[in-house]
Amino acid sequence: MALSGQLGITLPPQPVSSDSAELLDLLADWLRALREFTVEAVVILGPDPFGRMEDRQVVATAPASLTEAARTLAQSSDFGARWRNADAPLVAWQHIAKSDPLQLQAWRGQWLGHGFQTVVRVAFPLPADRAFECFMFSPRALQDRTEASALVWSALNIWPSVRRALVRLRSPLTPREVECLALAFEGLTARATAARLACSERTVNYHLGNAMAKLQADNKMAAIQRACWIGAL
Repeated sequence: MALSGQLGITLPPQPVSSDSAELLDLLADWLRALREFTVEAVVILGPDPFGRMEDRQVVATAPASLTEAARTLAQSSDFGARWRNADAPLVAWQHIAKSDPLQLQAWRGQWLGHGFQTVVRVAFPLPADRAFECFMFSPRALQDRTEASALVWSALNIWPSVRRALVRLRSPLTPREVECLALAFEGLTARATAARLACSERTVNYHLGNAMAKLQADNKMAAIQRACWIGAL
């Protein structure tokens, strides 16, 4: 695939599918559109469903040559759960080059080394205090809030399509398993879920059991939580 050398996608091992092609196309189109605002790199981070509350994974990077710098960003404490718990807004705009050199975290040094000066971050909250995060990097300082706002609107507009493609690729769950977990999340018992889905209680428990196994969860509530963290709920 021609775009595979330009975009880095972190996914479970699997053959290239139409869904992965869709995601590659979406990110390539988005990056081309963002270049109107001199944005030359995009990073998407997502929660690690099997890690600690603050652990994040690199889901996608464009261009792929910046994947290592994206991993350093994911491993930092900046913009993470603690930042959200501080009641900060879901949008951040930072002039990296003006950061205090005595408190310069590794990710800032790497991105500065690649020639980037500014980052705009948009977080898309998930249940259980997790979020997907989109970072847009520019090699110049933004002139004003109007430019930053345009980048934010760009992310808001494309995110529903990007998220659907990400979930299809990253989620190990079948649509029926997601449906059973979603109803359990609403508080329905297996019997009530069976009535809603016009199937047997045994079938519902079968789907819930499969979901728990795939998500490495010991109970239904843990499975619901991890399904939320991958964006399936």
